[in-house]
Amino acid sequence: MKKEFDKIVRSRRSVRKFKAIDISDDVVKDCILHASLAPNSSNLQLWEFYHVTSKKLMKKISYACFNQPAARTASQFVVVVTRKDLWNKRRLFNLSKIKARNLKLNDKHLKNRSIAIKYYKYLIPTVYKEFYGIIGLFRYFNALIIGLFRPIYRQVTKSDMRVVAHKSSALAAQNFMLSMRSNGYDTCPMEGFDSLRVKKTLSLPRSAEINMIISCGIRDEKGIYGDQIRVPFDEIYFKK
Repeated sequence: MKKEFDKIVRSRRSVRKFKAIDISDDVVKDCILHASLAPNSSNLQLWEFYHVTSKKLMKKISYACFNQPAARTASQFVVVVTRKDLWNKRRLFNLSKIKARNLKLNDKHLKNRSIAIKYYKYLIPTVYKEFYGIIGLFRYFNALIIGLFRPIYRQVTKSDMRVVAHKSSALAAQNFMLSMRSNGYDTCPMEGFDSLRVKKTLSLPRSAEINMIISCGIRDEKGIYGDQIRVPFDEIYFKK
């Protein structure tokens, strides 16, 4: 298993040109399922995945991606979208699932369930509720003061929570790309795009944000621009 995973990770590359060969919708959909199993903050799953196969929509998205080769030659697109605005809906979903667990009074997990209920009932709204950034600013100064006396979670502003949603979505995107590679397909995560045009093309609400657009297909021999370049491992690895 280790050797297979190592092979998948090392063979995954950002492919800039794809062959004019169709890929399976079902396989890509299954890879998106793998994406949805990624770890994420508080299990709120503040993401959505748009699987674009329509030639008409693909042309519009490619245009919004400046018709770069990775977009222009793609067989399909997967657009990873963050939905921080859905925090309350997803909180209530988690809360209902936790409350529905059939535990006996002497079950050792009963205490954990009680803690989890309090977490979703009180803590999540405390962190995510917002009013034009004012509440987030109050949380920031509150954490600043309390942090003088004990450890406290400090990323509590409106922009901080936006970053949290994007980090979780990026983890999902990586799951997707590795899953695609394990199926013999290739991808290219793109950050160069006109987000407003993409949102309009996909009819996304104003509160939604594009995390990244992933082009999908089968790599062309000229689709990989040279050997993979990484800084020496000892420059980024620190054991304490």
